[in-house]
Amino acid sequence: MGEELTLFRTEFNRSIRIESRPERLTSESGAIVLRDVMERLGLGDWLEERLEDRRNPDRITHPQIELLRTSILLLAQGWRDQDDADALREDGVLRLAVSKRRGVSPLETRPRQNGESVDQNPPEPEGLPSQPTLSRLARALAEETNRAVLRDALLETASRRVKAMRGGHRQRYVTLDVDSFPIEVHGHQVGSEHNGHYHARIFHPLVATAAELGDLLDVQLRPGNAYTADGSLEFILPLLDRVEAKLCQVASVRIDAGFPEEALLAALEKRKTPYVARIKNNAVLDRLAQPHLTRPVGHPPAEPRTWTVEMMYKAKDWSRERRVVLVIQEKLDEFLLHYFWLLTSWTPEEKDADALLETYRARGTAEGHLGELMSVLHPALSSVARPKTHYQGKKPKKRQAAANSFYINEALLLLNALAYNLAHTARVLMEVATGEGWSLQRLRERVLRIAGRLLIHGRRATLVVAPASAKLWTALLSQLGRLHYAGT
Repeated sequence: MGEELTLFRTEFNRSIRIESRPERLTSESGAIVLRDVMERLGLGDWLEERLEDRRNPDRITHPQIELLRTSILLLAQGWRDQDDADALREDGVLRLAVSKRRGVSPLETRPRQNGESVDQNPPEPEGLPSQPTLSRLARALAEETNRAVLRDALLETASRRVKAMRGGHRQRYVTLDVDSFPIEVHGHQVGSEHNGHYHARIFHPLVATAAELGDLLDVQLRPGNAYTADGSLEFILPLLDRVEAKLCQVASVRIDAGFPEEALLAALEKRKTPYVARIKNNAVLDRLAQPHLTRPVGHPPAEPRTWTVEMMYKAKDWSRERRVVLVIQEKLDEFLLHYFWLLTSWTPEEKDADALLETYRARGTAEGHLGELMSVLHPALSSVARPKTHYQGKKPKKRQAAANSFYINEALLLLNALAYNLAHTARVLMEVATGEGWSLQRLRERVLRIAGRLLIHGRRATLVVAPASAKLWTALLSQLGRLHYAGT
């Protein structure tokens, strides 16, 4: 704790004085709520049981689960740079939120006495872990087994939330939205490439979203020059098995125009997984559409119209004919009609053309969730292949090999996705409690990033927040009890 310090007086009103005092003030009060969400879902214990920690137990200051909580909570609160951990090391609320210890002990530090061994008295953490410590965590999480655990944790989080709020039952149906998106980088990170479509140096990951729920179910980092559909078959099929085992009874797939390829379509049909996709226009499809590009007879209505035409179509590289739907659109003040094509494995009896169009248009909701990941969390992937040349001011006796920075960046992306799912869970609770729609940005500004004062009375800590924030917290906490996870 520092000393009281007068910083300055304002020029416009000399009665206003700015001071710094040794009080436990915070702007991160929502970290307590997010930690409680994690605990009620049992996510911390689930991760701790599965993640490998190869560190020497005698030299550990911060348990791995505390490092993981620190990374996820900082990302969810909006602190995307690991350097931010250094600036927030003494924040009392964050220290309480990430710690395994009970009471107010996470706020206490006690240096080890001379001659005292680690076994006799383990050192107590001094604040949050530092940026170098979090970087070493990212390196450990980059191992294949740990990345698999983080990937499974995305679906586990969604599954536990759904079951907790549905009395232990899975969803009946879930639509799996699969897409690719760019993450721009500034540097020459391994795997990043200039992509002509996005006019930037990027990574080009795949992402899968539960359309009706809003949760991220899986992400996979890919090089920046990867084509949209590269690796999609290996990404989608195993995920479908996991989704139908954990989250729902029947899953369908919705994909954009870059994904429909024979191997993927045939695999989904063999698995009897329904799908709908947009397909790119080509000369053959243009000829098929031409006879239908006429307006219906009669005076045009005030509002633009959309109508559909059913057909069967076989592309050159397809093994058989498949059902396609031509969607024709009028647009205001435009003479020519617009059109595009949908491809599906649903029969007309199962889903007619109008219902199919509505199903595809709902894809915009998933794109909105992905947009929130990019705009609100804004993942920062910056790891580069740089072997350590100095350690604690000295050259290491044995030169360490550079970690695979591509997989470190994938681990960082998975942490961002976990932070998104955690914040999304809080958002769902707020929507249920208030009956209003909540964006992640609004949730962060009004519920998570709020000011508070931490008061210590004996062995108890009290977090004091403003009445306006308390009203929203009361609404959120009224729903938090629904998250008690009691099953597998």
